Amino acid sequence: MIWTSAAHGSVLAVDDDPDALEALATALGELGYDVWQSLDGLTALTLAAERQPDVILLDVHMPGINGYEVCRRLKSDERTQLIPVVFLTGESSRAGRLKGLEAGATDFLQKPCDLVELDVRVRNLVHFRKLTEDLDSAEHVVFSIAKVIEARDEGTGEHCDRLSRMASQLGRTLALAKEDIVALERGGYLHDIGKVGIPDAVLLKPGPLTAEEWEIMRRHVIIGVEICQPLRTLRSVLPIIRHHHEHWDGSGYPDGLKGEEIPLIARVFQVTDVFDALTSDRCYRKGLPIPEALALLHEETVKKGWWDPAIVHVFGELVASGELIAGREPSHS
Repeated sequence: MIWTSAAHGSVLAVDDDPDALEALATALGELGYDVWQSLDGLTALTLAAERQPDVILLDVHMPGINGYEVCRRLKSDERTQLIPVVFLTGESSRAGRLKGLEAGATDFLQKPCDLVELDVRVRNLVHFRKLTEDLDSAEHVVFSIAKVIEARDEGTGEHCDRLSRMASQLGRTLALAKEDIVALERGGYLHDIGKVGIPDAVLLKPGPLTAEEWEIMRRHVIIGVEICQPLRTLRSVLPIIRHHHEHWDGSGYPDGLKGEEIPLIARVFQVTDVFDALTSDRCYRKGLPIPEALALLHEETVKKGWWDPAIVHVFGELVASGELIAGREPSHS
């Protein structure tokens, strides 16, 4: 069966329980997605190759070929290797999640699925999938690496997805050019891609970094530029990758740029990056409520001189309007 609609995207749902599968397909159809269904792994592999869905929701425990093996086969087939795969599972063990990540899973959803979470997760992955449709295979690899980097740090959650949405929306509010909006969208995923070259001992260190470790960490912006510079369609993102840690007063890195020396799209992007970091939970602290985060952002602008005051002002108005926080936890409002 297939649900059809003015689709937000297409989903292949795979589960050997017919009732659970029908319930999932019904929920997704009502949320505005086109949905294909499969009761077994072999059929799922065929449908994925033929239909090219935006997202695959895959049950882990199935007779015959289980979800892990289906995912491994999807990721080894160049026709389907870039389709995001979300495992549907009733277990939450670390070993199970690691096995899923090793098989190539993009995300996990606990069964039975919360409909709000289901919609947000699928919408984010559809958005990510559509962003990459116009890129060549090398660029696909770069975006895939960026998602892997995000997954390395369990505290970042859907940081890249949120940044892509927020930065591009702020750019539209500021009436930036279309190419700048696209750069901000892609910058959400690619700004920290250079962290692939940072050792885990530094990147994932739970305590404060030493001076030497900070020097290593700061190299991620240079590494990121080196990764993306050869790809012609990603060159517009390079100012974001290199300069999103510069400060308005010249105290940032890597080049110590000051004021309007910092490229405009980097100044726009860094405001959303800082705001998302302040409002997101980390292993060492809870995220701040939105009013407190905005107050701290304002303080860092006025007293420390870190951010572009005009952009922070527009951003604050956009947040206050309630238009920018789609997909955030209600507790932060």
